[in-house]
Amino acid sequence: MKNVILVTGASAGMGKEFAKELLKDGNIVYGAARRVDKMDDIKQLGVKVLEMDVTDEASMVKSIETIIKAEGRIDVLINNAGFGSYGAVEDVSIADARYQLEVNVFGAARLIQLVLPYMRKHKYGKIVNISSIGGKIALPLGAWYHASKFALEALSDALRNEVKQFGIDVVVIEPGGVKSEWGGIAMDNLIKKSSNGVYAPLAKKFADAITNTEDKGADPMVIVELVRKAIYNKKPKTRYSGGYMAAMVLFMRKILSDRMFDKVAMSQIK
Repeated sequence: MKNVILVTGASAGMGKEFAKELLKDGNIVYGAARRVDKMDDIKQLGVKVLEMDVTDEASMVKSIETIIKAEGRIDVLINNAGFGSYGAVEDVSIADARYQLEVNVFGAARLIQLVLPYMRKHKYGKIVNISSIGGKIALPLGAWYHASKFALEALSDALRNEVKQFGIDVVVIEPGGVKSEWGGIAMDNLIKKSSNGVYAPLAKKFADAITNTEDKGADPMVIVELVRKAIYNKKPKTRYSGGYMAAMVLFMRKILSDRMFDKVAMSQIK
């Protein structure tokens, strides 16, 4: 049986690749994003396109209702929509911090609430939350982004044990560096927020360090394969990680003390 899959953030980057590749697998795929015009290419391939803003209740409700009316069920939710708001804690307004959490955490949580009744009804479902290795480590100037991903990880752990009884799996994907527009947008945010104050020297060094590693990012297909494992394995792992530096960073975070990890991380910002 074909899976009915909803992918958020499908207008670019990994989300677009998820939609394209899962469609190739023979699934019924809905791609959702604010920028519908950016999804014309996958629409032509057969992805069913939805206009959705994960900070807007009405658009999320409407999208889920559209899928249920057409298909009668939702088998897989891939919470991929998100962005990185960078800047020193002192420089980022609380309004901007709230928006970061609204997109990366509360939007995902609300969609989970909306799809769970249908998954429970069919005693089957896969909720795949796209986190980051940034959900396990926190680097300077990315506090609110990391806070959002740490929160998504915790939400996933709690949810996993709540819905297991209904035949629903919750899987976290933790990408490392991946080729996408994400890094450029995040660093633009950083420069806007922290390039003129007391954190400017650190901000410049950090932005340069990230820019210098952009060409080392993994192909998005690396993460596509992790999503496939999450969806198609009868008993998937609770977490999958991959991409540039993912394995090394997660290993170091596990074995090093906080201060030792800080020292290693800061040595790369120079």
